[in-house]
Amino acid sequence: MEGTNWIKLMSTSEFAERKKSCDTVIIPVGATEGYGPHLPMGSDILVAQKISELVAERVNAMIGPSLEVGESYSLNRFPGTMSLSPQAWTMAFHDIMDSLVKWGFRYFMVINGHAGNVPLIGHVARSMQDQYGIKCAQIDWWRFTQAKGVGILENSGWRAHGHASECGTSVMRYLFPEYVVMEKAGKADPVREAYERDTDIVTYVPFIQTAPDALLGDATIGTAEKGRQIVEKCVDRIVEYMKAEFEC
Repeated sequence: MEGTNWIKLMSTSEFAERKKSCDTVIIPVGATEGYGPHLPMGSDILVAQKISELVAERVNAMIGPSLEVGESYSLNRFPGTMSLSPQAWTMAFHDIMDSLVKWGFRYFMVINGHAGNVPLIGHVARSMQDQYGIKCAQIDWWRFTQAKGVGILENSGWRAHGHASECGTSVMRYLFPEYVVMEKAGKADPVREAYERDTDIVTYVPFIQTAPDALLGDATIGTAEKGRQIVEKCVDRIVEYMKAEFEC
């Protein structure tokens, strides 16, 4: 597929011509937040954008605007973390989708790099499907990688998939090695549980008290080769789904 898949890089005439044969759009969303001592704060959105590019190269889809700040209030004590309120995030995401619907897109794939955005995306997607008859799907990226990492990652559970841990470090080392500082990578068990589950009352512990370095698990064993295998398995699955369900 020639040219760019990013709408933001197209001229209006290029977009109009491409739109004649394209009904599918990919929307990358993520976060800007503390992400361990060795990874950039934009890891979630950087990965979401790159996965969007890799997928769009293999299907007939354009890539819409990114939302680079997420609902990251739980990490707001880490220097540099930025957050949108759920209300503001939902409104911004809704208006992006509404604009894309106006230009005739019928199929929406959201590549989401941040867990805090998951329910907000679902709320908008369900309401807009009902309103416009469009079809939406979401990839909750770091949860999506969990099944795909079996047999690739050395650890499992939170030790492999915790914040900025083996999986996240591996994916970043493969996609953006220039932004990873492995000399600062470490391993960390939770200082305390984020939720006190041993009582009948749910309470909330600031993430900085659970993970003072914004790291949970073992980042030291993250490798680019593990990241490559995970990314390729994930992209293959997303492409398979979109070709079957979005007819693109």
